[in-house]
Amino acid sequence: MTIIGIAGGTALILTGFGIQNSIGASGNRQYGEIFDYQAVVRLSNNNSTKALKVLNDNDQYRSSTKVSATTGKVKANGEQVDDVNFYTPESANFDKYIHLKDSKTDQKLKLKDNQVVLTEKMAKILKVKAGDMISIKTASGKGGEIKVSAVTQNFISHFMYLNKDTYKELFGTAPKTNTLLVNLKSQTNGQRNSLANKLLKHGGVMGTSYTYDQESTIAKMTSSLMPIVLIFILLSGVLSFVVLYNLTNINVSERIRELSTIKVLGFYNNEVTMYIVRENIILTILGIIVGYGVGNLLTAYILNQASTALVIFPLTISTFGYIVATVLMIVFTVIVMLITHQKLKGIDMIGALKSNE
Repeated sequence: MTIIGIAGGTALILTGFGIQNSIGASGNRQYGEIFDYQAVVRLSNNNSTKALKVLNDNDQYRSSTKVSATTGKVKANGEQVDDVNFYTPESANFDKYIHLKDSKTDQKLKLKDNQVVLTEKMAKILKVKAGDMISIKTASGKGGEIKVSAVTQNFISHFMYLNKDTYKELFGTAPKTNTLLVNLKSQTNGQRNSLANKLLKHGGVMGTSYTYDQESTIAKMTSSLMPIVLIFILLSGVLSFVVLYNLTNINVSERIRELSTIKVLGFYNNEVTMYIVRENIILTILGIIVGYGVGNLLTAYILNQASTALVIFPLTISTFGYIVATVLMIVFTVIVMLITHQKLKGIDMIGALKSNE
């Protein structure tokens, strides 16, 4: 029972931190590990000349790459995913802006002829893997069947990547550049708004969106989960303390004659206390270790239930979470030991030895 109480307390704390960390990680990894750009510029006339002129005149501009971006739906195995973003890169430097990595092996992926790369959540919904066939259709009704070459890591939204030759073969026309993925220096809100307005007025664009906005939204969601973390910590504290305290009291009550005997034999109070709580220390250590595993399993289960059709929450528990869980369980154990120590100091040795079994 002691192991269960400590393991449960540790698991609850890790789960609280895990939910918060994992939701934050979906944004951090999407816009840190996978997307390596700061803005998406949608061109109004499929011509990037004006937009690039505005960008080149901006001090925060670093570089950009051209892509053909459209939306459509993908079908396979009786399932369908709508609002999929189809990205076709214009140049080879595309991999500097979007890092395609195999969802299982983490290896870098390349776009192959007559094959496409799907993102992880979409592949899971469609129940497809590398080598399977899928059906694709754009909003204009063009499309056909094509082979999946690989499944790439992705945490937010659905994307399909294909090269120019594959696009032309699949849709019967050459891809047209209508989007710029832009790499920018760190900007203030004012600088972002100023650049977006200049592009809208003079750059021949339909609009500009910043990854900063998505990151900020996710960061606010993550910070708003702190009350949940505190609730988990409170529950874990109550659970662990009550279990430890009750079991220790039961242990002392059942062994009162034994403890009285060793006190009569000359054992010091500290030695008597360690005699009774030594097993609690061992069980606490084991409970913390078990709690690590249970906490990860519980967090994974909750994240799986909480995931949506557009988002994957990667299981992430910070080192700080493990430290807090461990320290709190040790603190609760020490508190119970101190209370027990005070109780053992006041044992009526003579009365206990005279009492009947």
